[in-house]
Amino acid sequence: MNKDNKKPLSLVLLAAGCFRIISALIMDIMGADNTFRGELLIVGVIAFLGGLYIYPTQKYHKGIINFIFLFPLLFCFVVTVIIPFGLGLFYSTTDWNGIRLTRFVGLDNYKAMFTEISFLWSLIITVLFVVINMIAVNVIGLALAVLCTSKIKGVGFFRAAYFIPNLIGGIVLGYIWQFVFNNVVLNWTLQLFEYNSSMLSKYNTAFLAIVIVYIWQYAGYIMMIYITGLTTVPSDVIEAASIDGATSVQTFFKIKLPMIASTITICTFLTLQSAFKQFDVNMALTNGTGSVNFMGQYLTNGTQMLALNIYNTAITKNSYALGQAKAVLFFIILSIVSIIQVRVSNKREVEM
Repeated sequence: MNKDNKKPLSLVLLAAGCFRIISALIMDIMGADNTFRGELLIVGVIAFLGGLYIYPTQKYHKGIINFIFLFPLLFCFVVTVIIPFGLGLFYSTTDWNGIRLTRFVGLDNYKAMFTEISFLWSLIITVLFVVINMIAVNVIGLALAVLCTSKIKGVGFFRAAYFIPNLIGGIVLGYIWQFVFNNVVLNWTLQLFEYNSSMLSKYNTAFLAIVIVYIWQYAGYIMMIYITGLTTVPSDVIEAASIDGATSVQTFFKIKLPMIASTITICTFLTLQSAFKQFDVNMALTNGTGSVNFMGQYLTNGTQMLALNIYNTAITKNSYALGQAKAVLFFIILSIVSIIQVRVSNKREVEM
């Protein structure tokens, strides 16, 4: 097939492919009963990629081939992230009940969530939880990494032992620790301090219990990243510092810590993201329960953090539109805080 014939055919395939892909996605979003939308989507994708491949160009041919190989990943990202996010923004301005919507309500859902005292409380304790765990997890993870890179016997065992809690699912982990706090810890505190109440019975001690479980689960994962950073520090620099008379503490704070600044940035970012999105342990361990008096109101969700509050709003209370509005705000807060954290950390890297 000559070049003159390839171009019209390519344009026809591209147009047909785009039309079929868009039609299939619209049918799926609108909940159409048609059973052929999957086949329509596959045919559309094949036609679109075929049109790209035979498009007669030398200048952009390499870029087209690269795009074809990246297309499956890009398509999945668009379908599972970009489109649902756009639909979420749309649904947050309606009275959507999870099945259908009848009218647009504008910003009413966003106004409603800021008048909801339980939501404001969840936002406050989530921020507190993030701050505590960003500090505690990174400090403990770094300390474990230093221990596991030292010249002691059984380093491999310690690495595995500290990392294993991260392999346990959050729901299972929550129920295991619920048994521990309600039985083992209760009996121990009762014998020593005559404290006859479980840690999970009051919101302040229950919140502390969630922090303990999260640190126990996540510190080992952060430890492995710090170990990778510490092992990249050149040994000749450490030896030179030792010859110059630097102590272990001085070597750590003056040499090792500045040289793993990029690792610290990664770990603080991961801890920030994970702590903000804490859900499974919160639900399994306390399910958000706990009595607290906040802004003159008596609340029964003293340990309910933001992700669990959004879940309960949408699923338990069947207020999907309000839950979606909370999720949008959650995304905005998390994005802003993450960007600020990365910028500050990068600035600190330069200073160190």
